[in-house]
Amino acid sequence: MVKGEIRNVVIIGGGISSHTAALYTARASLKPLIISGPELDQLSLTTLVENYPGFPEGVQGPDLIANCKKQAQKFGAEYIEGFVDSFKKGNGFYEIGVGKKKYKALSVIISTGASARRLGIPGEDKYFGRGVSTCAVCDAALYKNKVAVVVGGGDAAMEETLALYKFAKKIYLVHRKEEFRASQIMQDRILKLKGDKLKIVYNTEVLEVLGDKLVNGVKVKNNKAGKEEIIKTDGLFLAVGHVPNTKPFDGVVELDKQGFVKTNGVKTNLPGVFAAGDVQDYIYKQAITSAGTGCMAALEAEWYIERVLGK
Repeated sequence: MVKGEIRNVVIIGGGISSHTAALYTARASLKPLIISGPELDQLSLTTLVENYPGFPEGVQGPDLIANCKKQAQKFGAEYIEGFVDSFKKGNGFYEIGVGKKKYKALSVIISTGASARRLGIPGEDKYFGRGVSTCAVCDAALYKNKVAVVVGGGDAAMEETLALYKFAKKIYLVHRKEEFRASQIMQDRILKLKGDKLKIVYNTEVLEVLGDKLVNGVKVKNNKAGKEEIIKTDGLFLAVGHVPNTKPFDGVVELDKQGFVKTNGVKTNLPGVFAAGDVQDYIYKQAITSAGTGCMAALEAEWYIERVLGK
């Protein structure tokens, strides 16, 4: 970029909310710059998406994301890859740091999403990538005729289990409570598969990941009986929620106790700074709601530049 150049809009993130915001701001001739890291967004790690309107047979998550990006680029959206590591308010603009490079913008849309939550137990970091994973959709084929443990009770845990079911010879679905919190349709799919191949373990927590060079077991504890045991497994898949990616904005943009960006609609506490998608949504967390807030943030950015700044 030209030194000192101030962009109309900089969008930070690489998921469907950022691509939607990019599309709308590009069509409004705002020439948006989108900064996204190499880490895949949640949709890109998903296989069949059945609840996105307009696709009666469903659509593959990576295809949906790729098409959204191409559509935004068609109207002039500019994409660069990089990690945003700083964010501050300047005199009439906002400065976004990507390593040694600094980008200035009149308006900013934060769409950095959320990353998979870890359990914080012994062995988890040691064996991450060597049997501990946060994406069964990515790694399921590696578990053909192997044993896997999935931990979690939401839709993500159900989807991880379904992905593994096609390949693994045995799956343990471990949940710390007595009932799942997943949507009923996802629960129904899992409960139909319950049997010798899929064992559901309620009221149980994973205490430790065991292994040699690779994972070979997990230590678990039944919360009701207080009994500990070891489940022999070739892998542990974490599906226990997500942590919002808001570290660069902490102390500048107002966050809640969990680290999500606080918004009124999509407006943050800073004029001209908006947030969209999972980085500010801890309730719905759906592709369609992320796209919707991406649209809202783009329109707000356009109105801010035109009506407030008079550009």
